[in-house]
Amino acid sequence: MHKRFVNHCTIELTLIPDGPILIKSGKEGADPTKPDMEFVETYYGGGKSIYLPGSGLKGAIRAHGERIVRTVGSDRKPSNSNSNNNTIWANDPINDKYDYLKDKNGKDLLPPEIYKNSSFTDQIFGNTSIASRFRVEDAYPVDPKKIRLEERNGVAIDRVFGSVAVGPFNYQVCTGGEFKTKLHLKNFTLAQLALIGLVLRDLNDGWFGLGFAKSRGLGTVSVKYNCAKVQYPGCILSQDSQNNRKIKQLGNPGEWDVNLLLGAGEFLSTDEAVKYGFLKLDRQITPIRAEEMDLGFGVQMKWEGNEENGVKDLFLKAVNSWNQALVVT
Repeated sequence: MHKRFVNHCTIELTLIPDGPILIKSGKEGADPTKPDMEFVETYYGGGKSIYLPGSGLKGAIRAHGERIVRTVGSDRKPSNSNSNNNTIWANDPINDKYDYLKDKNGKDLLPPEIYKNSSFTDQIFGNTSIASRFRVEDAYPVDPKKIRLEERNGVAIDRVFGSVAVGPFNYQVCTGGEFKTKLHLKNFTLAQLALIGLVLRDLNDGWFGLGFAKSRGLGTVSVKYNCAKVQYPGCILSQDSQNNRKIKQLGNPGEWDVNLLLGAGEFLSTDEAVKYGFLKLDRQITPIRAEEMDLGFGVQMKWEGNEENGVKDLFLKAVNSWNQALVVT
């Protein structure tokens, strides 16, 4: 099933520092005039510029997503179930031995069983047996000239004696500017999309931060939604016998109203949905109507900005499915 695209979501957003942030470079430069801890840099827009690496953003999103799932669900696979289809849970990917993804002889299960038995968060972000279906692009400055960098001084205090243990040292922080990035999620259920929305909400509210020294006040950002697209590459727009426009799946009998947000299970046969653990009925009514993708092939729905029918509406509809999943649990 994961060898093809059934649905794909792209979220364009802007991250704005609410205070100082620092994504440290892993190496110290040879320039003695630069601070001990430098911001990561790359070539962008015709010169050197700081940026927010996509790998760090993805790690922060995954970590908080796991906290949310453990809070409302479980931190381990239920022993009384052969799948997690009706149970939301998040494992510890660092210490997990993934024994439940192997049979009695220690061999890997078949791909559908591996996906079905993986935790809710692993199904999104991947594990040692399945690839991630969530991707984050590097966040580059919208306008490099508006980036504001400062140098600050710090020390590390000895917890026993209260004296200076390390330092003083200086570090570079960003206190102004905007960074634009894109998040991509493919073959998703609406509950999985909802989890991404909840994480972004908490990031905007300052529940967790990005980068260095988060416990000391660094790393908080505001999240501004630019637009979001949900695309169904294997579908076209057609008209039924009453001249009503419909989303029609090519090669399959699937057909839906143009104002329906659809999860991955909608595009699968009943047998395939059961095999992977997808809900066959996974849809929400939205105020957005589907339109053709570029080149006249494929169908997409597009949400713009933070207004009433903006990106927040997409997440609001997805959270309805998240709530239903929790009720089922």
